[in-house]
Amino acid sequence: MKKALKIPFSRYESSREAHSNVSDALDGEDINQVSELESEFCDYVGASYALATSHGTAALHLAMLALDLKRGDKVVCSVNAHPSIPEVVRHFDAEPVFIDIEEQTYNINLDKLEVYLEANSSKKLKAVIVTHLGGVTVDLERLYAMGKKHNVKIVEDASDALGATYKGQKIGSTGADIVCFNFSPHLKKNICNGGMLVSDDDEIMERARLLANHAMVRDEDALEYIYDVVDIGNDYLLSDLNAAYIRAQVVEQDNNIKRQKEIAQMYSQALDGVEHVTIPDMANEENPFSLYIIKIDKNRDSFAVALREEGIGTGLHYIPLHLLTYYKSKYSLRVNDFPVALRTYQQVLSLPIYANMSDNEVKNVIATVKKIAKTRV
Repeated sequence: MKKALKIPFSRYESSREAHSNVSDALDGEDINQVSELESEFCDYVGASYALATSHGTAALHLAMLALDLKRGDKVVCSVNAHPSIPEVVRHFDAEPVFIDIEEQTYNINLDKLEVYLEANSSKKLKAVIVTHLGGVTVDLERLYAMGKKHNVKIVEDASDALGATYKGQKIGSTGADIVCFNFSPHLKKNICNGGMLVSDDDEIMERARLLANHAMVRDEDALEYIYDVVDIGNDYLLSDLNAAYIRAQVVEQDNNIKRQKEIAQMYSQALDGVEHVTIPDMANEENPFSLYIIKIDKNRDSFAVALREEGIGTGLHYIPLHLLTYYKSKYSLRVNDFPVALRTYQQVLSLPIYANMSDNEVKNVIATVKKIAKTRV
């Protein structure tokens, strides 16, 4: 019989404030939870406009709609990203272009991105989607300069970056054309779903708001049931219940990050020097440690199995996109086309890290990792 997981890879937070907000929504209080969330989110990240969506993937898809992505257009992204990134591009019959990653952060390699942009100037090249893996950013000033030089939009996938900062500014306020957040990020599912599309661009946000509800428009002086449809949109809207819960999550996020950093320090101090295990770079003080990613020098999967047998959940961020059947066959990609991503994929492993982990749970994970590492040859 398999043991039940004692320390899962993720565990949702549920505070008194979240319960209170949800009760207000259920009780029919005269509070527009979605509008409140959007306003509070703008204040939190320092953005001009925010549009709440039903999920993070919905925010990304709506972003592509707002950029008027069309068949045959190209969008560049990291080969080490969640499948939702190229997926939203393919839904427009547009083409995702993959770029290899940096050795240390596992984010898109800006040198390789720049080489691609220099060699592929085209009206068909619409955007670059950059994933902040674990909340760690690339050199955003350099990225934005590339976008302006090559006339491509910069879209940030901030699924792991709620509350993360770049040079002291919160992600969402640093200069991207669009930033998409996910309140139930990949492999760390929340009890509710929700996303947020953020921009300082009036035209982008006006189009996004129009398309977020089937491109339906109403005359304020007409009866409520009279409407027109002026474009092709979809239903991307967030429910009041989800918005109520997420409002509390936003309020608590800075404290959650503080706790995640404490846990990361505990992990790193205890695991530094453990044979077969490489800890993440701790020099970046702005790393929110939404993820704690170690490297196992060999037999990563058997290491993860051993952890699971001891009751410890783990994650993998991510399987490189060129190894997935659809993209591999669609674009005739070879295993060795992205060597850094391939090598990284064979070693990385994400350990549990979330604000309501107790010190004893952290120590349990540490002890178990050390125990298993001693059995490696």
